[in-house]
Amino acid sequence: MKVSDRTRGVEYAIRDITAYANKYKAAGREIIYLNIGDPVKFDFKTPDHIKQALVNAVLGDENYYADSEGLPELRRAIVEKESEKGLDVTEDDVLVTNGVSEGLDMTMASIVDPNSEVLMPGPYYPPYSSYVKFYGGKPVEFRLHEDGRPDLEDLRKKITTRSRALCIISPNNPTGEVFDRKSLQQLVDIATEHDLYIICDEIYDKIVFDSQFTGIGKVAKDAPVVLLNGFSKGYLMTGWRCGYICMNSKSRKLDEFRRDVPKLARVRIATNLPVQIAAVQALRGPQDHIPQMVEKLRRRRDYVVKRLNAMGFQCRVPRGAFYVFPKINLGTRWKDDQHFVIDLLNKTGVLTVHGSGFGSTYGSGYFRIVYLPPEDVLEKAMDKLEKFVQSAPS
Repeated sequence: MKVSDRTRGVEYAIRDITAYANKYKAAGREIIYLNIGDPVKFDFKTPDHIKQALVNAVLGDENYYADSEGLPELRRAIVEKESEKGLDVTEDDVLVTNGVSEGLDMTMASIVDPNSEVLMPGPYYPPYSSYVKFYGGKPVEFRLHEDGRPDLEDLRKKITTRSRALCIISPNNPTGEVFDRKSLQQLVDIATEHDLYIICDEIYDKIVFDSQFTGIGKVAKDAPVVLLNGFSKGYLMTGWRCGYICMNSKSRKLDEFRRDVPKLARVRIATNLPVQIAAVQALRGPQDHIPQMVEKLRRRRDYVVKRLNAMGFQCRVPRGAFYVFPKINLGTRWKDDQHFVIDLLNKTGVLTVHGSGFGSTYGSGYFRIVYLPPEDVLEKAMDKLEKFVQSAPS
């Protein structure tokens, strides 16, 4: 039976690579998973007050369909959070989704037509390109400088009459780079000049180490900014799947988008009501876990970066999120980054993700490591990686 061409082209390297791991595991061998950014799988646990709010909602029979646009109280709490970060937003500009991924899907479905182009920083989070291609568009990568700043000249060269949107992911997955205010302003100015949607993903806004985080709202003014965010990372609610879309209330260019995107929310009925009730408590309840989590991640980041650089990898210190993206010295042993990652798995049981899965133009020749596990697990993984690299012929 025929499968649609658009489905055949969908890729998600972070989970696709687990097919190789399953074969390895079936042989009874131990795997150290450094491929998926799920802190709750390790020693970061959902705060008790958030879990209790979910339990109370279920036991209190709050188990019916929510409004398609989202629980009003949660939408108000989201307005409070994003307004503090500088975005002009009202309750009517918020749409609650089943995770950021659904928000991204709805956004791309609303703005991408066949042959339109969407610009994104390379390397980028894989669903951005997958959804663009799914809806018939073309992802176009633009370059970042070595220090993480966007290469504005390269970006301008890649804007065409088919360009529809500019994506900003800050802090970035997979590199951990964080755009400063000046870079954000420059990107907004270019997008506004060329009449592009600005899709900004700030899911890691709570996980920033060495600088102050600047939200897109601080520089948005009346630009057509569509903000994506959620509760998976900062509030440790990964498996609960709760995210949201926010639309800049000052932008009249978003009027059609603001009118039409809720249709997609209605046709999928609603998001999980008990989880939305718990998400209200996540935003309005105690925030003590966040600085504790960031400090723990900082120590793990510093350890992994130090070990990688000592092994000879070129590895920049990420300023946010919980990933490192080291460059591989492929030499003659590995034909490409995917070959390196699979060989590393087969020889050591350490599972990472090949960089080309985050965009072939600027991701090739790199690999991504998640540094969420406890220090003893990271030490074991780094020891195995070091032995693996040392045994490789030059």
